[in-house]
Amino acid sequence: MKIFDTTKNSNTITGFILLGFPCPREGQILLFVLFSILYLLTLMGNGSIICAVCWDQRLHTPMDILLANFSFLEICYITSTVPNMLANFLSETKVISFSGCFLQFYFFFSLGSTESFFLAVMAFDRYLAICWPLHYPTIMTGHLCTNLVVNSWVFGFLWFLIPIIIISQMAFCGSRVCDPGPLLALTCKRAPVMDLVFSTLSPLPIIILFLFIMGSYTLVLRAVLIVPSAPGQTKGFSTFGSPLAVVSLFCGSVLVMYGSPTIEYEDRMHKIVTLFYSVVTPLLNPAICSLRNKDMKRSLQKFLRI
Repeated sequence: MKIFDTTKNSNTITGFILLGFPCPREGQILLFVLFSILYLLTLMGNGSIICAVCWDQRLHTPMDILLANFSFLEICYITSTVPNMLANFLSETKVISFSGCFLQFYFFFSLGSTESFFLAVMAFDRYLAICWPLHYPTIMTGHLCTNLVVNSWVFGFLWFLIPIIIISQMAFCGSRVCDPGPLLALTCKRAPVMDLVFSTLSPLPIIILFLFIMGSYTLVLRAVLIVPSAPGQTKGFSTFGSPLAVVSLFCGSVLVMYGSPTIEYEDRMHKIVTLFYSVVTPLLNPAICSLRNKDMKRSLQKFLRI
């Protein structure tokens, strides 16, 4: 992405030129079709889970309610970037406004942080269900589940609000992608404090919540391994195996991208890693996390009349 100016010898930035994936016009159309299909499949998969949970009273359990909210979050997450990406493929100018750029990655970062909180809540839910099965109904009540969901959204959207507002007030020189880290390197006047704040804030929620999630699943694994029967162990592994796969996909790719702020990634690698956790992970989540649930599969079959 390149910064452009509407007036000569002016320091006022009015927008950015998105470089995207440089290729001929035919390639741009092919990418548009490909990402449109991925986007629609993601909407259909996650939307079906939301509808199934709302439609089937048997799925009004804390775990399934969390899955439905997580699916809604995934829809919001992919919608924060992909529609603009699709428009960019067909655009001749490939321009995004200054405010549009910052608004886009505020929602992108905030929804990513919210996803980290949701994954931690889901790990906590599985820990209670497997390690404290007799106390689970009295601890994980509807009231607690609602509070956890609301707090995940609130903390996720508050985390990057002030730093991004401060960065948006700076002057930029040069060219780079529409991402807070690279943009900090393009400020006309270096701001070491903001560099430190963002290099700390970006990976911090991922690292802390990842450690919490791994701790929860370690306790779950220990509880499953002491189950005397093989069928009981198999059921226990299937219960937390799917959420753990989602955690590995999302947190792993994000930590590679933002967990090592001193590493300078090539533009191609930057794009590949970003696409993986922003497009591929939301697409795979319904199959990995929700469709392994037998009750969920039965409800989806009835809902979709398969």
